[in-house]
Amino acid sequence: MPESRTKFVCTVGLLISIGLILHIVESLIPMSYIVPGAKIGLANIASLLGLVIFGFKIGFLILIFRIMLGSVLAGTFLSFNFFMSLSGGGLGFIVMGLAFYLASDHFSLIGISVLGALFHNIGQIMTAMFIISNFGLLYYLPYLALLALPAGIGIGLTVDFTRNYLSRGAVGGRAI
Repeated sequence: MPESRTKFVCTVGLLISIGLILHIVESLIPMSYIVPGAKIGLANIASLLGLVIFGFKIGFLILIFRIMLGSVLAGTFLSFNFFMSLSGGGLGFIVMGLAFYLASDHFSLIGISVLGALFHNIGQIMTAMFIISNFGLLYYLPYLALLALPAGIGIGLTVDFTRNYLSRGAVGGRAI
């Protein structure tokens, strides 16, 4: 296997692993006291970084593998939580990808991350409304949107810093 292919496979595997670790770490943070069911979205760092480094297709694969492996490890595969993660993550990532490719001259990575966080919440609310047939869940969206702003800013800053660090050739003396 050529060195560049090996580097690619290792980097993608590393991003999936980082996403899984951040998912586990995030599950230890008690955000339910603020808004029940809310999370910061730390694992999105790996997906957004995958989008920035490798493009939409590989970034989306990182997201899907992270969600699937995380749900298998947590014992929630094909459960309500799995579908909530998949729908929110999928919609958020699609919006981030569209903003990254079509409007990156208008949005920084921080803005793209905030959009992803907001649409992640919209995807989850839509899925929950569909599964439990309760449109009253829409009233929950403004509270989640308020939390999406600082979470998206933090994740966007982290990904922007990491991208700049990697582009300077900080890994092995060469840029990724």
